Amino acid sequence: MDKPNHTRAATPRRTLFTLAAAIVGASLLSSCASVLGPRQVELPLYKLQSSLDKRFPIDQRLLQLFDVRLSKPQLSIQPEQDRVALAVDASVSPPFARDAWAGSMAFSGRLYVDPGRSAVMMAEPRVDRFQLGSGDNEAQRHFTRVANNLIANVARDMPVYTFNQDDLRYAGVQFVPTRIQTTRSGLLVTLEPARDGAQTASAK
Repeated sequence: MDKPNHTRAATPRRTLFTLAAAIVGASLLSSCASVLGPRQVELPLYKLQSSLDKRFPIDQRLLQLFDVRLSKPQLSIQPEQDRVALAVDASVSPPFARDAWAGSMAFSGRLYVDPGRSAVMMAEPRVDRFQLGSGDNEAQRHFTRVANNLIANVARDMPVYTFNQDDLRYAGVQFVPTRIQTTRSGLLVTLEPARDGAQTASAK
């Protein structure tokens, strides 16, 4: 008389138990997400400034002729206009010239959240001031006209702040940033639980 094969009998039960545990775990995480709901976290100005400091200096080529270096960023908040402002040192190296033109630039923009990059980005940038110490007024006017294109390229590629993924997990639930609001001391960021891997579109 053959002995019953307990190993074969246990395997299906173990598989069913594993599947059931996985389903229960997913259900619990989903329940946690619905219970937790949106959260708000504050990003103080010093954190934003520290993030920007790591991304500078930035080198750009203007009109395929001039090498431009932007350095020493100084970030400020404009809560009344719901914008942020950035002042930088600017150095322009013209072709066939021994010395670079040193100056400064100030620009501002509206911040938004890019959930796909888990980053705070700048939209609608505009140059508020561009001064060069070249002494050439015609060159000054010319550079001011094209500076907006330069800043548009910088703002498109440079996050103002990037979230650490570990900072977006709470009680085992993955969150995504969805909207931001400027305050006098920094930014107020709304986080919402990620739903089925889909990331909520940015709203401001």
